[in-house]
Amino acid sequence: MAPITAPTLHPRVRAERLSDAVVHVLGLSLAAIAVPVLVWMAVTWRGDAGTVAAVSVYCATLLAMLGCSALYNMSAEGRFTPLFKRLDHSAIYLKIAGSFTPLVALTGSAGVGFLAGLWAVALGGTSLKMIAPDRLRWLGLALYLGLAWVGVYFGREILADVDRPVAILIAVAGVLYTLGVPIFLAKRLPFQTAIWHAIVLIATGILFTAVCLEVTRDLSGLTLL
Repeated sequence: MAPITAPTLHPRVRAERLSDAVVHVLGLSLAAIAVPVLVWMAVTWRGDAGTVAAVSVYCATLLAMLGCSALYNMSAEGRFTPLFKRLDHSAIYLKIAGSFTPLVALTGSAGVGFLAGLWAVALGGTSLKMIAPDRLRWLGLALYLGLAWVGVYFGREILADVDRPVAILIAVAGVLYTLGVPIFLAKRLPFQTAIWHAIVLIATGILFTAVCLEVTRDLSGLTLL
C-alpha cells in the first residue's frame, strides 16, 4: 500500500519558480542602477549631511528588502532556509520605516519624534520575526499594514509638505501594498509568489519615484501639477 501523505498546497512548479526568479532579478537589477543614481542626486543636488544620510538609509533598507527576499525565495531548501525566512520577513519592517526617513529629512518637517516612534515599532517587528517567526503570524501581518498606514496618518503633516504628485504616488503605493495582501494569503493561487512579489516591486518603484521627485523638488523650476 502506498504511504498516505498529507495534502500539499499548490506546488511551486518550475514555471512558477522561474517567474518568481525573474521578478527578483528584475528588481535587484533595477535597484542596482537606481539606488546609486538616487544617492548621487542627494549628494549633488542637496548636499546636506542629513538629507544624504536619510536617503542612504532608505536605499539601504530597500536593498535589504530586495536582497533578503531573493535570498530566501531563490535559494534551495537547506539548513539556512529558516534564517533566510527570518531575514526576509524582518527586512520589510525596516523598509517601511526607511521609506519615511527621507520624507522627514526632505520636507524639513518637525517629525523626528514621529520617525523615532516608527523606527521603534519597526525594530520591534523585526525582533518578533527574528525570535519567533512562526508565532503570531496575523499580528505580524497586521503590524506590516498598520505600521505603513499609521505612518501615513500620523505623518500627514509631512505629506502635506510634499508636492501633490509625491503625495499621490505615496498613496498609490500604499493602496497597492494593501490590495496585494489577499494575493499574499492565497497560497493555493498559481504563480501566487511571483504575483505578490511583482505587486511589491511595482509599489516599491512607485514609492522610489516619489522619493526621487522630492529630492529634485524646487531644483528644476518645473511644476508637475
